[in-house]
Amino acid sequence: MHFQLTTDFIEKVSLLIARKDGNALRELLHELHFADIAELLEELNSNEATFLIKSLESEITSEALMELDEDDREKILSRLSPVEIAKEIEEMDTDDAADVVAELDDHIQKQVIDKIEDEEHASDIVELLTYEENTAGALMAKELVQVKETWTVAGCVREMRRQAENVTRVHSIYVTDKEGKLKGRLSLKDLLTASAKTHISEVYIPKVDYVTVNTEAEEVARIMQKYDLEAIPVVDENGILVGRITIDDIIDFIKEEAEKDYQMAAGISEDVEADDSIKELIKARLPWLIIALIGGFVSVWILSGFNTALADHAVLFFFTPLIAATAGNVGVQSSAIVVQAIANNTLKGSTWKRLIKEVSLSLVNGIILATILIIVEKLFLSKIIPGMDMLVGITVAVSLISVIILASLIGTFIPIFLHKRGIDPAVATGPFITTSNDIFGIFIFFFIAKLILGF
Repeated sequence: MHFQLTTDFIEKVSLLIARKDGNALRELLHELHFADIAELLEELNSNEATFLIKSLESEITSEALMELDEDDREKILSRLSPVEIAKEIEEMDTDDAADVVAELDDHIQKQVIDKIEDEEHASDIVELLTYEENTAGALMAKELVQVKETWTVAGCVREMRRQAENVTRVHSIYVTDKEGKLKGRLSLKDLLTASAKTHISEVYIPKVDYVTVNTEAEEVARIMQKYDLEAIPVVDENGILVGRITIDDIIDFIKEEAEKDYQMAAGISEDVEADDSIKELIKARLPWLIIALIGGFVSVWILSGFNTALADHAVLFFFTPLIAATAGNVGVQSSAIVVQAIANNTLKGSTWKRLIKEVSLSLVNGIILATILIIVEKLFLSKIIPGMDMLVGITVAVSLISVIILASLIGTFIPIFLHKRGIDPAVATGPFITTSNDIFGIFIFFFIAKLILGF
């Protein structure tokens, strides 16, 4: 049965913390999974959470800390001494430890690393901090099981037992030469069925997928997804095996990227949470709102150029929101599909062919929507809107088709253009596309109205 965090349980924990009863806390929580501990920490205030971290074993709390949101973890770590932080980090895999250390202030980082008793662990963390963010080097962990091709099966098993003590999960066994260059991987089945005196060079599998320390994280995710890999080895520029990336690290990266792209598509320029300060939320939201406001000013300016049209054909005013909304919706749909294809690396073929396909699709959709509009105009709108007649209906229908085609072209072309220029195409969705298509949609509507109605 899964653990359920109840209000009564939280109150019981808070009471024990208020009494400073560490022994009772350890007895109450000793059977909980670290993910449940993390859930509990999120419900406590910073002081209570800090006391809880200090009361439990680092073997458990280190895992719980990694489950926390970065801001919550930062609040707790700010209340711990460098020695206490070092104890937590010593229990973490090197990739997680490097992430935590990177979140600390520079002067605290050095103090914490100096307090780590395991010098090799500390050295590995320092190495990982040197790699550029969102590369394989920054994602990888140093913990892995590595055997030499010159070893016998018996010697290999002995060495694997020693190495496995420091590895949380053994996904793969990697084979290297005497210089440490990656040669292949070892099947556990082949290892168990081979003679004890057989050399690893006779049984290992030379074919192995790998990435370099400078491979972009998105490319790592694509390779692991394509080949259904639970882990992938990482080599340096000389082919030396230096680490591995596991599927849980990639899932975390994909989740972070998805959240970032979703916020960018919604017009939020920075990574924020619902409980962030008003200042941080304003800083993240305001830039796009200002851009949208400027776009609104442009729309007003365009409308002012057709003031005589609104005077002579006031009925056009009623359809302005319809045209603008349709343009924005079509643009967002087109851009979302292209951005998703770029993210999944499935955007293939010629750009021109894709644009032609979008025009064809938009033409069909536009004709269907225009036909519905004409029918609704004939049955209902002509009876309730003054000045509404068949000529106005045709004007709106033709404008609708034109706007849909243009909006789909913009929504398709802009993300591709940005991607080829090295800019995250996610910025092309949401407010950017909506605002630009509103402007073009209104202009096209009144331009076509001028041609048909003659004002």
